[in-house]
Amino acid sequence: MDGVAMLREEFKHQHGILEGTMQDVTAEQAQWSPPGRANPLGASYAHIVLGEDMMLNGMVRGAPPLFATTWANKTGMSEPPPTPDQGDWDGWARKVKVDLGALRQYAQAVYQNTDEYLASLDGNGLAREIDLSAFHLGKQTVGWFLPNMLVSHVAHHCGEIACLKGIQGAKGYPF
Repeated sequence: MDGVAMLREEFKHQHGILEGTMQDVTAEQAQWSPPGRANPLGASYAHIVLGEDMMLNGMVRGAPPLFATTWANKTGMSEPPPTPDQGDWDGWARKVKVDLGALRQYAQAVYQNTDEYLASLDGNGLAREIDLSAFHLGKQTVGWFLPNMLVSHVAHHCGEIACLKGIQGAKGYPF
C-alpha cells in the first residue's frame, strides 16, 4: 500500500469512529457545559470538522475553506469561531449552538473534500513542503502534516467527545 492509499484509509477509519461516536448524541448532550475548562461536546465536534476544513484547504491547499464558500451559513453552528488572533475560543465553545443534523452534513462534505484531495496526490504531492513557522513547526512536508496534524486531530478530540458522553451517562465510543 502506498502512502496516499494509507492516508485515505486512516482518514476513513478516524472519520468513521468519530461519526460512530456522534451517532446517538442528543442536542442536550451536545450543548451540555461540563464543569472545569472542558468544552461542550458539540463545540468539540464543530472544532474537529472546522479544523480539518481550515487546515486542509487553507494551510495545505492554499484555498478558502468550505465553510467560507459552498458551506457558508450552512455548517450548523450559530456563529463561527473566533480566529486565533481574536482569542476567546473557550467563550465561543460555551455559547455556540450546534444543529447536529446540519453539522453532520457539513462534516460529510469536509470528509469528501479531504478524500478527493488525497486521491489527487502522488508521491510528489506528499513531498511538497508547507511553511508552518507561524505554528513553530518550521517547514514540513504534506506527507508529515496530514497524519501528524489532521488525522491525529480527529482522533484526539474524538476521545474528548467519548469522555464527555460517558460523564453524561452515555456510551462513549461505538465499540
